[in-house]
Amino acid sequence: MTTPEFSIRTANADEYERAARIFTSAMLFEFTPSEVGRARFEPERALIAEIDGEAAGVTKAMTRDLSIPGGVVPAAHISGVGVGQTFRRRGVLSGLMRRQLREVPEALAVLWASETAIYGRYGYAVASAELRLAAQLPQLGVKPVNDSGRLRAIEADTAATVLPPVLAEYQKQRPGVSGRRPVEWATTLDDPAEFRHGASARRITVHEDASGKVDGYALWRTKLEFDEAGVNGEVTVEEVVATTPEAYGALWSNLLTMDLCRKLNYMHAAVDEPVQQLVSNTRALSARWSDALWVRVTDVRRALEQRRFGAPIDLVLNITDDLIASNSGHFHLRGDIDKAHCEPTDAPADISLSVNELGSAYLGGRSLAEFAVTGKVTEHTPGAVHAASAGFGWPVAPGSIEIF
Repeated sequence: MTTPEFSIRTANADEYERAARIFTSAMLFEFTPSEVGRARFEPERALIAEIDGEAAGVTKAMTRDLSIPGGVVPAAHISGVGVGQTFRRRGVLSGLMRRQLREVPEALAVLWASETAIYGRYGYAVASAELRLAAQLPQLGVKPVNDSGRLRAIEADTAATVLPPVLAEYQKQRPGVSGRRPVEWATTLDDPAEFRHGASARRITVHEDASGKVDGYALWRTKLEFDEAGVNGEVTVEEVVATTPEAYGALWSNLLTMDLCRKLNYMHAAVDEPVQQLVSNTRALSARWSDALWVRVTDVRRALEQRRFGAPIDLVLNITDDLIASNSGHFHLRGDIDKAHCEPTDAPADISLSVNELGSAYLGGRSLAEFAVTGKVTEHTPGAVHAASAGFGWPVAPGSIEIF
């Protein structure tokens, strides 16, 4: 069978539905147009592959920011990636990914992977993990919490104003958290009945401190069911964001002691999620590990100078990148908790690694020593892997609370 050539171009402003249909078809679900989705579409950052004039594949980038060790920086949020069912295995995805990486102006690109085998070939790597909780509420043994504030239920229109400052403050506390523009907040707070799958409308609970300032919130919903033992309700937690210990404890205590409910599900707990400290029986949280955010460093020098380092670091890194030539070479990295400087150098390397391992370690959640065990990081100077692992480490694990 003859394989026609494909071409790739930037999307036009009126191609929201066309791009979305390619993606939803590839992901095996029906496309439902929405004004919120249309508002999020950035045609100048979307690429469409065509074969004989027919749309064959798509990838999109969103202009958002991301918290990293020591700051918040722009990061291309890659989403809506798909190849039509009849155009697979023709190099369409590789063509889209390679061109997108050439055009990304940010030093970082991030995504969630539908399948873990896909994106490593393009330099992406798992940089944060999550615990998916399927808690058995009666078995948890929830501990008492101290709280001088109060919880309050609010509606979505109020939330659109009240919640953004809380998330922005939270980004300063944990790496891996995506910022939201008004259009992303509209998406987050949108609650179409057809997507509830039998659950309640979304509930929004905020915590106010003693002065009345909102310092945390929870997005959640319930589903009431009955079995032979009686009421068997379920709580599905979408987000819990808190900037103080009191807010965190109060919000989670409320969710874990919900009347008429025996189960609680939450997809996006960080690996060091403090909710584990609020219960006596952590096994009843039934936590399951999963990969979360994947990071692709698109500009080594800029990316390393943007972040801060948990311990002083002064090393020459030999980086290899098969897709972005300017990322390959020796880089002299010096940094600490306050500053960082990175520049190309001809000096001998202390360690060698690919851009994949650099992406894995970038958010501070994975140690370069982990990759040295399997030979993906090579040490040339004794002690260099230890020093690099300590430097790239961060006291708080990255946590990504939203699949975008």
